[in-house]
Amino acid sequence: MSETRRDAYRAISPHAPNMREQVFAFIQESGGATCDEVEVALGMRHQTASARLNELANAGRVYASDVRRATRSGMDAAVYMVGVAPPSPQLNLL
Repeated sequence: MSETRRDAYRAISPHAPNMREQVFAFIQESGGATCDEVEVALGMRHQTASARLNELANAGRVYASDVRRATRSGMDAAVYMVGVAPPSPQLNLL
């Protein structure tokens, strides 16, 4: 890990739990949100919002759904939903 990255981690660490809960609450209250929507609603930089979404996803609290919405730049992005991702449909080859 680079020194710059380590410094950034140390600076954000005390605030990460609160920010993570803000992101979770926003997704829960809005019924789902893209990273871009989280950034705008909560005034977070992309790197911060993305990191908190990844932490929530790794903890099984949110998942990137198959639903897509346009970002401010016009690109499609996954909508994060509260909960665990539903199982993928299995092909019945028999």
